Amino acid sequence: MLSLPCFMKKQFLIQRKALVFKQFSHKSYSLFAALGKEVLIGVLSVSTLSHSKADGIAAKPWIDTDSLSFEEQRIDEILIMGSRAPLTAMQSAKIVEVISRDDIQRAEAQTINDILKLSTGVDVRQRGGFGVQTDISINGGTFDQIAILLNGMPLNSPQTGHNVADFPVSMLDIDHIEVLQGASARVFGASAFSGAINIVTRSENHNNVRIGGEAGSFGTVEGDAGVSWAMPYNGDHDPKVSHQLSGGYTRSDGGTDNSNFDKWRGFYQGTFDTKNAKIDWQAGLTSQNFGANTFYSAKFDNQFEETRRFMASVGTTLHPFQGDEGRFKSTFTVRPMLYGHRDIDHFQLIKGKEGSQSGENYHQTDVYGASLNINFDWLLGRSAFGADIHREHILSTAYGNELPENEWIKIDGSDRSYSREGKRTNTSLFVEHNVILGGLTISAGVLANRNTGLDEEFRFYPGIDISYRPDSHWKIYASWNNALRVPTYTDLYTSNAAQQGDIGLKPENNSTYKVGARYRAKWFTGMATAFYSHGTNMIDWVYETATSPKYQAMNIGKLDNLGFNIEGTANLNEMFCMSTNTQPVMLKLSYAYIYQQHQTEREIYRSLYVLDYLRHKFVTSLSHPIISRLSASWALRWQERMNGYPPYAKLDGKLTWSEPSWQVYVKADNITNHRYYDFGSVLQPGLWIMAGGQIKLHY
Repeated sequence: MLSLPCFMKKQFLIQRKALVFKQFSHKSYSLFAALGKEVLIGVLSVSTLSHSKADGIAAKPWIDTDSLSFEEQRIDEILIMGSRAPLTAMQSAKIVEVISRDDIQRAEAQTINDILKLSTGVDVRQRGGFGVQTDISINGGTFDQIAILLNGMPLNSPQTGHNVADFPVSMLDIDHIEVLQGASARVFGASAFSGAINIVTRSENHNNVRIGGEAGSFGTVEGDAGVSWAMPYNGDHDPKVSHQLSGGYTRSDGGTDNSNFDKWRGFYQGTFDTKNAKIDWQAGLTSQNFGANTFYSAKFDNQFEETRRFMASVGTTLHPFQGDEGRFKSTFTVRPMLYGHRDIDHFQLIKGKEGSQSGENYHQTDVYGASLNINFDWLLGRSAFGADIHREHILSTAYGNELPENEWIKIDGSDRSYSREGKRTNTSLFVEHNVILGGLTISAGVLANRNTGLDEEFRFYPGIDISYRPDSHWKIYASWNNALRVPTYTDLYTSNAAQQGDIGLKPENNSTYKVGARYRAKWFTGMATAFYSHGTNMIDWVYETATSPKYQAMNIGKLDNLGFNIEGTANLNEMFCMSTNTQPVMLKLSYAYIYQQHQTEREIYRSLYVLDYLRHKFVTSLSHPIISRLSASWALRWQERMNGYPPYAKLDGKLTWSEPSWQVYVKADNITNHRYYDFGSVLQPGLWIMAGGQIKLHY
C-alpha cells in the first residue's frame, strides 16, 4: 500500500481554520464594518516604505493558517515597499523578495552584501573583502541603476554608486531585507532604474545588551556591540519611546596584494509612539580605509581610497483624523520625512602620491531633502500622492564646474582645496491608486520628475502592476514600469590617466515588463518570473578600439535584457514529518538566466560595466541540525559572467552552536580555495576561515 507524503496526510487530518473578525468596534477597523462581510485581518508590522503602521484594505480571506508556516505568515503581514501606498506582502501587486531574519541567521555570510549574493536576480560584484567596496545590480543592470534604502531612506550618491553599499548597520541589526526587481521610478524616483533594495532594521521592545566578535584568516578581526532600551506602555494610549544603539570595527590584511582595510561603523535609531502619531529617527556613520589594488584600472595596482559617510533622517506618521463609523468611513495618513547624508571620498591612483597630477582627488557630496507621502482609504481602494525634493551638491578637486580661486574651500587634513562645485535639484511628484477586489490587486500610478542637471522640463514615468490570488497558495502577477537615470558626476567629469568622462551624456531610459507566479504552502515556496527590459541611451565606460588609451564614458545606444528567475525553498521537516523541536532542515534552489542584446551607435572594443552581465547564476543552500544545538548551513553558488570572465563555483559553510542567550560559530568562505574574479583584474581571496560568537543579555 502506498503511503502519502507527510504534507498530503496533513491535508486530510487538519481542519483548516482562519482568523475571521465579524464585528469591529475600534475606529481603525470601521472600514471593514462598513462592508458588511467577513474579513480576514493580520497584524501589521512597521512599514518599510512609509515606516509606519497602516490599516489594511478589505480583501477576500485567502490565508489558510494551516497551510503556511509561522514565518511565511509573518512575511505576508509585513508592509513592503512595492507601492507608494503601504500594502502587505499579501496585498501587494508586486512580488517583492523578503529575506527574513531567519534566512539571515541561517546563512553563511560575513556581510549584508554576502546575503544579497544568495538572492536569485541580484548580481554582487565584490572587490574588497567584508563588503569594503561592492557593486550591486539587478537583472542585468549596473551598480548605478538601483535604489539602496535604509528603513525607507535613500542612500544613493550623485557622485558614484561604487560606495553606496557601505552600510552603517551589521547583520545583527537587521530584521529583513526587501528586494524589488525591475524599473520602479514611480515608487522610488529616478534612482530605481532596474530595481531597489530596502534594508529594514530591528525594533526591540525589550531592554538588552549584545556583544559579539570574530577573528580568522588574513589577520581579520571584527567586534560588534549594541544596546536597546525602551519605555513600555503604561496604558493603551500612553507614549512609548525606544532606542537602539550599535557599533563595530573590522580590520584585515585582505587576502590579496594591496587589499588591507579597516572600517568603523555606528548606528542609532529611536521611536516615539502615541495613539495617533509616531516619530522615528535614525543616524549612522561609516569610516573605512582600504587598498584599492586594481579597482578602477588594471594599469595601477597600488590604488588607495578612504571613504566616510554620515546619514540621518527623521519622519513622522500622522493620522489627522480616523474617520467616522459608517459606510463612508475614510482614513488619512500623512508621512513627512527629512533626510540627508554626506559622503567624503579621498582617492589616490598611486598610494602615497599626492596632487591632481598623480591622480589624487577629494570629493564631498551632500544630499539633503524632504518627502511627503499621503495615503488614504476609501470605498474604491487606497490612494496615495506626494512629493520628494532633494538637493545634490558636490565639492571636489575634479568634478563639477570650476570655482573662482577666491571661493576655493580648504580640505581638512590636506594642503589642497576644493576647486570645483556641482549643484542640481531633483523634484519628484507622484500619484498612485490601489484597488483590491477579492484576490485581485491593481496598482497604477505615474511619477513626474525634473532634474535641474538636465533641464527645467518634467518627464513622466507611468507604471501598472496587477496580481491575482486564486487561492491561499497561488499568486500570479504582471507589470509594466518605466524609469530614467541621470548621469553621475563621475560619469560627467572624470578625467585622469585611466578614465575620461563626458559632460554631454544623456540620461538613460528604461521600460520593464514582468510576468510571474508564486506558490506557497507550509513546506514549500516556489517562484518563477520572466522579464524584458528595453533601455535607451545606456551609459557605459568603454574602450572604443584596441589601442584606446583609457576608458571613455559614453551613451552606447540601446540595450535589451531578456531573462527569467526560478527559485524554490522546501522545509524538509514539514515535508517528511520530522521533529519540529529543532532547527528545520531548509533546502533552497534558484537559477537566473539573462540574454542581452545591444545595438551601439559607435564601435565598442571593450565594456567595463554594462556588458559584464551574468548569463547564468545558480545557487543552492542547505541548513540543518546536527546534534542538540549544533547546526550547519551550506551555500553553493555557480555563475558565468559574460565579456570574457571564466565561470566559477564557490562553496561556503558554517557550523553554529546556539543557546538561548549566546552562540558560537565557525564559518568558511570559499572552502575549495578557488581563485576567481568578480570584476576586472581584481583577484578574490581563497579560503577564508572565521570563528566567533555573540551573547545577548536582557535587563
